[in-house]
Amino acid sequence: MLAKRIIPCLDIKNGEVVKGTRFEGLRIAGNPIELAKRYNDELADELMFLDITASHEKRKTILKLVEEISKNIFIPFSVGGGISDAEDIRNLLNSGADKVSINTAAVLKPDLIDIAARKFGSSTIVIAIDAKKVGEEYFVFTYGGRNNTGINAIEWAKEVYNRGAGEILLTSMDRDGTGSGYEINLTSSVVKSVKIPVIASGGAKDEADIEEVFVKADAGAALAASIFHYKKTGIIPIKKYLKSKGIQVRL
Repeated sequence: MLAKRIIPCLDIKNGEVVKGTRFEGLRIAGNPIELAKRYNDELADELMFLDITASHEKRKTILKLVEEISKNIFIPFSVGGGISDAEDIRNLLNSGADKVSINTAAVLKPDLIDIAARKFGSSTIVIAIDAKKVGEEYFVFTYGGRNNTGINAIEWAKEVYNRGAGEILLTSMDRDGTGSGYEINLTSSVVKSVKIPVIASGGAKDEADIEEVFVKADAGAALAASIFHYKKTGIIPIKKYLKSKGIQVRL
């Protein structure tokens, strides 16, 4: 059995780490380089960096910041935001990213997933799915949660898997920043639909929420932001708790 991963997330706007609720009400949460160093030292399994306004503002991810963070950490580093083609992916990988996370561009140009998987390997390609429940269905949203594509999130997960994605970052927009726990039904549905790891995101308030998404939804990793940024708990205490519950983690 693969060890479950704990992944802190740096949502970046204007070069600073921000956090909001349901993708709105963003407030500054810290310095990205300082937080990256802290999470590296606290035994995070990976670090996720998302330039959350890049696609909406029609610009590229801040490469200098990516380079600076990559020099200061020794854990796998995933970067997303503003990716539109294979050249953007190459630039991020050359700047120190181990993986790239693609959302909007993948929806607009699904062939980019196939091309990227062939050029750089599936293991480097993470497809981010921002999903929101509308009626009884979960839909994919793009441009930082601004645009409802009308695409069913579970069907989209199947498609990106078939096109060669190596991993899915699944964020429940309804739960994001609420501290109400992960969206178990959505996460479980996606996990059952694909044969690649699914990173659960949106809603964690404590170690019990992380335990739940591992046990009930079989997520491969749990991503969180607020609980780490504001020191509501730490990565090592969470891993010790999970280990005490019989969940395999790296300590």
